[in-house]
Amino acid sequence: MNKVGKILAIDDNEDILFSLKLLLKQHVELIHTESDPELIPKLMKQENYDVILLDMNFTKDAISGQEGYHWLNRILEIDPRAVVLFITAYGDVEKSVKAIKAGATDFILKPWQNEKLMATISSAIKLRKSKEEVTQLKTKQKELNAVLDQPFNDFIGVSPEMQTVFATIQKVAVTDANVLILGENGTGKELVARALHRNSSRKDEVFVSVDLGAINENLFESELFGHVKGAFTDARADRPGRFEIASGGTLFLDEIGNLSLPMQAKLLTVLERREVIRVGSNKPIPIDIRLICATNMPILQMVAEENYRQDLLYRINTVEINLPALNERYEDIPLLAEHFLKIYAKKYKKSFGPLSKACINKLYDYSWPGNVRELQHLMERAVIMADDNNLQPSDFQINTGHSQQSDVELDSYNLEEVEKNIIQKVLKTNQGNISKAAGELGLTRTSLYRRLEKYGL
Repeated sequence: MNKVGKILAIDDNEDILFSLKLLLKQHVELIHTESDPELIPKLMKQENYDVILLDMNFTKDAISGQEGYHWLNRILEIDPRAVVLFITAYGDVEKSVKAIKAGATDFILKPWQNEKLMATISSAIKLRKSKEEVTQLKTKQKELNAVLDQPFNDFIGVSPEMQTVFATIQKVAVTDANVLILGENGTGKELVARALHRNSSRKDEVFVSVDLGAINENLFESELFGHVKGAFTDARADRPGRFEIASGGTLFLDEIGNLSLPMQAKLLTVLERREVIRVGSNKPIPIDIRLICATNMPILQMVAEENYRQDLLYRINTVEINLPALNERYEDIPLLAEHFLKIYAKKYKKSFGPLSKACINKLYDYSWPGNVRELQHLMERAVIMADDNNLQPSDFQINTGHSQQSDVELDSYNLEEVEKNIIQKVLKTNQGNISKAAGELGLTRTSLYRRLEKYGL
């Protein structure tokens, strides 16, 4: 049998120490014994013990147990995760219970039964391993969050529109208010969500991001609320949903506008009750999350058209943050371009001078339907393909989308009729995708919506 566990036993009775060593050396990896408690700090510095067996009373104070409490506190100061078992006489059980309240894990009665002693120590070793695993998981989570946050340090801007966004984040982040982020694809909605999390009281807890647009409706409940073993064909084990995993931290639901009405109803129930019920179970599980949602869809219009529940909208948008499209914050283009240039120059081990005025002008001349994400990809491609240390306008492979000959037939030369026909054609070409159509027309989504309303489209 494999020997597991490192044990430190402290008792001023040498006979007890001898008995412990004789018994435990058969079962554990390491057993150290010591009669002088003053050496505890030194011993703990030299070795990482799984369990510490500590006498309740020492010769200086053989009755009250105060020395035992004192050394328990010292041990926990040195290692808050320490697992301490008191060695105590029958008459000291009341003191031992008090010691457990003070931080001890359990106590062992003298004289002990070997089987019971080993069972207690074995449980204590498992507890220590569990504590270490939890600590490692928390450490990994912090490191993972740091890694995940690393690519999101490009949330920058000097434009008035972005300064408004930054100010709102600063006000809202410290609260637990639900936030709805509105903006086109590629504007940085997840960056806002992470910025809110990093500046909140939950920053040391988990940030869970869910793309609702990528979740099959049949798996919606299982993914978000979890399931129990046997709930459906492939449910081979109990599994927590995203709400449970995010409990204590922040849950970011992206593409919240993509939910069908039945899915909206299920989500609303969970948000109202602050609890989830796993698929296949009837046991409610409390949740504690900070909810942040995002969408690129006209959610207010969807509510007006009864395609989105108004009560759910009220739940998710205590505070609303509107992210401007890149073509609404042109003064940020040079700043972002230089930022991405530095990132990718470092990544691909290249060196570049500042962007020329000609390069900046070419970036200005584009409508950026893909927003900041498109600019980021453009800069990465330019860095990879560049032949020298100064980027040229020709290094930016911008597809303006105007190379194809227009096949819009003009039945009238009335400008409003022409505009209406062009909008209809572009919408049809882009299968009704407002963001793509707006980008191709060189308009913002808001401007396009105004024209749709104007022409009754």
